[in-house]
Amino acid sequence: MSTRLPFARYIEHLVSESELFANALGGVPADRPVPTCPDWTAIDLAHHLTQVQSFWTAVVNGPLLTRDQVQQVDEPACASTLEQQVDDVRAASAALVAALAATPPATPAYTWSTEQTVGFTYRRQALEALVHRLDAELTAGVRTPMDPQLCADGVDEALRVMFGGCPPWGRIIPTGGLPVRLFARDTGDAWLVSPARFTGTDPDEVSHDEPDILVAEADSDVVAPASITATAEDLLCWLWSRPTLAPVEQAGDEAALSAITQVLEQPIT
Repeated sequence: MSTRLPFARYIEHLVSESELFANALGGVPADRPVPTCPDWTAIDLAHHLTQVQSFWTAVVNGPLLTRDQVQQVDEPACASTLEQQVDDVRAASAALVAALAATPPATPAYTWSTEQTVGFTYRRQALEALVHRLDAELTAGVRTPMDPQLCADGVDEALRVMFGGCPPWGRIIPTGGLPVRLFARDTGDAWLVSPARFTGTDPDEVSHDEPDILVAEADSDVVAPASITATAEDLLCWLWSRPTLAPVEQAGDEAALSAITQVLEQPIT
């Protein structure tokens, strides 16, 4: 089943999540560690979101179409204070929102995924801001609710793109294992996930042969012997290795669960 939101909603969420991010870091010491990103301090987190949003603004405004072109995009330097860096986040967010609002989602543009349109950036950057807003709030010692529908969309993206996506140089092959159904109890969204194997040699001549997943195009009446259940927010946080508000419930066939969780419990990079 598709959980994708209307493109206008992604822009609304990008605006609100980026502002929540900036607000959370106001008054936080610049060198405070980010609990969910152990190698980063608060100013590192703010600089990261500035870099990401600035990069995708350049891609959309170009529009840039190739990997060679995007490698020429300049990265903004880190500010000397967290206050200045938060101002830079707000400016980068405003520029990205303006670029997206002026560019139809179907416009061809570079992405690192198989979807090569600006529509990918609408979705990805709303969800990027959502997850890093949580990082910023946890750094500040607060936590506010996450939009359930956006979280459900983020679960779909994590499963289909982050874990189950396949580059053109690779193959994902079903292993014949039993499926597991992930269920978001608050939104009613569900995903049928089966174990698979990813193989291929990437452009840097690195060979890959590792466990992966396949996500059914639409949920069906297939009876899955195991399930993973939580709210959409907690499923998203679990998939992104962020703390959940309540335990994610796993029930049913242990072998089926193990085949899926060995993939889903790997950090998204």
